[in-house]
Amino acid sequence: MANKKALPQLHHLKHVHIVGVCGMLMGAFASFLKRRGIEVSGSDQNVYPPMSDLLHEAGVKLFSKYDSANLSVYGPEKIDLVVIGNVARSDNPEAREAIDKGYCYSSLPEAMETLMLQQTQNIVIAGTHGKTTTSALVSHILNYAGLDPAYFIGGVVKDLPYTFSVPSIEKGRPFVLEGDEYDTAFWDKVPKFNHYLPDDVILTSVEYDHADIYPSFEALYKVFEGLVSRIRSNGKLIACYDYEQVALLTKKSKVPVITYGSKPGRGIQYTPGKQIVGDGVVKFEVRDGDKIVEELELQIPGNHNVINAMAAWVECASMGLDRSKLRSSIAAFRGVKRRQEVRGVINDIIVMDDFGHHPTAVRETLKALKEFYPKRRILAVFEPRSATSRRKIFQKHYVEAFDSCHTAFISAPYEVGKLPVQDQFSSGQLVEDLSTRGKSAVLMTTIDGGVADIAAIARPGDLVVVLSNGGFGGLIPKLMEILERKDSGQNG
Repeated sequence: MANKKALPQLHHLKHVHIVGVCGMLMGAFASFLKRRGIEVSGSDQNVYPPMSDLLHEAGVKLFSKYDSANLSVYGPEKIDLVVIGNVARSDNPEAREAIDKGYCYSSLPEAMETLMLQQTQNIVIAGTHGKTTTSALVSHILNYAGLDPAYFIGGVVKDLPYTFSVPSIEKGRPFVLEGDEYDTAFWDKVPKFNHYLPDDVILTSVEYDHADIYPSFEALYKVFEGLVSRIRSNGKLIACYDYEQVALLTKKSKVPVITYGSKPGRGIQYTPGKQIVGDGVVKFEVRDGDKIVEELELQIPGNHNVINAMAAWVECASMGLDRSKLRSSIAAFRGVKRRQEVRGVINDIIVMDDFGHHPTAVRETLKALKEFYPKRRILAVFEPRSATSRRKIFQKHYVEAFDSCHTAFISAPYEVGKLPVQDQFSSGQLVEDLSTRGKSAVLMTTIDGGVADIAAIARPGDLVVVLSNGGFGGLIPKLMEILERKDSGQNG
């Protein structure tokens, strides 16, 4: 690692090889390079549509498994840069080939730092919750306003054609970056946002998460301290004071701070005023102290999304965007896939997909849905899958997170056997605690059994929301199939 080569500039690149090229953002990066006339090859363990089709269409040379020969067929004299995705471990044969044979290599965030972010105006959205939605909304607003922004978002946005877009690299172009606090690569154990050279930072929240890489909240807090300290001198920090730790972090800021939050007081400048929910939209006021400065509409439910939208409005209004375009762009925003995404409606049963897994995210999502759909029973299906939720750190916190649902279906934690017994989250204990609290709760011992239980309980007028940050064993398509069969039988 000591002899790691400095990265070339973008205009010097002739051939880039990408390890893990079929990841959503890696694939988009490969397409960006191809559009600039750079030869691109790449490999992945699982090469399949739609990403494989998109990469073939872009002209990327694809290898369907990791093999050192995928690099050696070209050699370090022809490959100018190897970009290694964070899916690759230190024993990945192509990573080893690149490091041991003297190729120039980097992670994707490091490549972006060198190749793109030196000249652009970088807007970094970071925090435990809401960063994907807020990043998507800021990107959508700027795109809607005709500013042709660059953006890099860790989710599929319904209103944008790509998750990663860089029209060109030029001084002052807005570049919206979802600032992930997860680590960058196996040799670069720092947050991805350490590479993002922020001009403006929106800090949505700070709570303990990613227990697999941060041994304590203090360790996580320090990386956000680092982010705040790296804001460039011409920038600003937009901070959500709903979180005490965010308020503490602003004391480290060397740039102007704009504050926002759910309720006035405690030094909060911008808050939502009167809210009206109905006809598929949330209408709300934006208040600057006691003064109403804007009235907005939003298609996605929940106070947490009102707060996200307000943060995006503050950033874009501070950039001088036309207020009428700001209003209409926020009203047109349809959200991000896997964030309260309706996957289907069968016999008046809504099946919804949501990424929520942290107890705060679960609580706020269910609360939002209860307010948005007051006449529907909410059936919540939860998979403890993330590195934090599979551990017992938040065992007690989840008990209150399901208050807004009618029935909670709790699956076994994902691959929990890989953790020491004393660290494992107990789904059985959560079901017991929910029942003691007076909440209907069902333990799912298998996916198919759980699907059958959900389908047996669900009735017309219900909303089934599936909460997981992974595939959940194909639960949603299985549930929709059995609901469709059940509906056909009833109607036939």
